[in-house]
Amino acid sequence: MNAPETELPILLRQDHDGVSTLTLNRPAQFNSLSEEMLTELQAALDAIAADSSVRVVVLAGAGKAFCAGHDLKQMRANHGKAYLQKLFKQCGRVMTTIVAMPQPVIARIHGIATAAGCQLVAMCDLAVAAEGAKFAVSGVNLGLFCSTPSVALGRAMGRKQAMEMLLTGDFIDAAEAQRRGLVNRVVPLEQLDAEVKKLTDSICAKSAVAIGMGKQMFYKQLEMGLDGAYQLASETMACNMMSEDAGAGIDAFMEKRKPEWKHR
Repeated sequence: MNAPETELPILLRQDHDGVSTLTLNRPAQFNSLSEEMLTELQAALDAIAADSSVRVVVLAGAGKAFCAGHDLKQMRANHGKAYLQKLFKQCGRVMTTIVAMPQPVIARIHGIATAAGCQLVAMCDLAVAAEGAKFAVSGVNLGLFCSTPSVALGRAMGRKQAMEMLLTGDFIDAAEAQRRGLVNRVVPLEQLDAEVKKLTDSICAKSAVAIGMGKQMFYKQLEMGLDGAYQLASETMACNMMSEDAGAGIDAFMEKRKPEWKHR
């Protein structure tokens, strides 16, 4: 007999060789983002962001799906405006933390990723999907436009492609999600972990300083005008060039050997 959800950790964390895997663990609820799940996820992301031993984060889901979005039963049971505003603000903080933290975050998607689950995919830095994965922002089918997911989708793909998903609520398959820029790679389910590992191995082999500075700059410049973006990029690149890792990397390149990073 399965233990009640209250007796099981709703978020699992496993660390190995600089990679921290966070697994949403509400399989019976398709890993929906309850208030408690968001609290656990926020705490884990905050802890990882401050942990220099972690180089990459993988976000996964237990059971048959990645994430089905918000917990609708919980939302209907707490239908006051103040509660809902607090919940969506809490969710927004989780999403912006993913962008703000220095480590790249990779979504590992199988099954469905719907509504806020699709939003979660869009906010991750990279995403790898199994061939059978499906994506939708289907709130409109319930009379609820997916406004908060639209923020993520509108930044991850073309506006008309995002609006089509938001207005119709229709599912798209993994291949279409890749064509629209929502995911980076699509592989058979049995190759999903191996494909994610290719990315984590590649990132872990790079300078943590360069990765952290570059990620922060990339997202910040997207919200700026062209002149401001180049000013920020130039300043970031100059500071990066002054780092010990850049010196070590350039010396290794000229000496035709692998670099030994000063900061792992």
